Amino acid sequence: MLRAMFGEPPREWNEAEQETVGKIERFVRLMEDQGSGDRPGAVRCRKYAIWSEGLLRSMDELEQSCYAAKKYAGRIKAPSVDEMSAEQRRDYDRHVYFDKNAYIRIFSILDKLGMLLNEMLDLQTEKIKARFSFFTMLRRMRSRTDCAELSERMNALKEKHQGALNRLRRRRNMEIHHMNAELQDDLLHVLQPGAGAAHLENIGANMGDLDEGWEMVCRTLDLSFRELLKRGRISGGRG
Repeated sequence: MLRAMFGEPPREWNEAEQETVGKIERFVRLMEDQGSGDRPGAVRCRKYAIWSEGLLRSMDELEQSCYAAKKYAGRIKAPSVDEMSAEQRRDYDRHVYFDKNAYIRIFSILDKLGMLLNEMLDLQTEKIKARFSFFTMLRRMRSRTDCAELSERMNALKEKHQGALNRLRRRRNMEIHHMNAELQDDLLHVLQPGAGAAHLENIGANMGDLDEGWEMVCRTLDLSFRELLKRGRISGGRG
């Protein structure tokens, strides 16, 4: 969808991404099949099908946001906002918009996945923390012997991208709870009078973090739905 803004054809998933999408789609069909009629657990299956459809949409929206953020980032040449032309300033503002959209969505999609895994694997993370995050769910998973392999692989993935995730989380928290994240350097600058023109944030490094966040999300989705497909049928009960 967003590629149309750049006169480009619609995106095609690469091989690894398509495999992940395929797993989610197969799980949706499985849940829809099990959700037919009034058999035990049917309502839960229909709910899980809808949640998984939502994750597919979120994956698509995240990829598009990352793409647009990087595309506009490539047009920014000036070292500071004050030195930008009017056209470049518009591109910078568009970059900031999609950049924020992307790093907020990274944690949003992980938390949605955490909610699905918590129910599907009966982790009961809500007993530890009523409003839990994906990472709280992941800590809870470590205590379950029947989730040992999945937990180990997902934790290894988290550790691989820990630095980027920490930086993305700081930017997300700054944006949501304190002030516009892209203005943080400006704030530091005004606290140091006589320092000259304020330089832009390190856009290249930020885009590198987005790439890592996207990779972590895709691999985590792939591992999760591979496990859910293996577990297969849903019985009645918790709902």
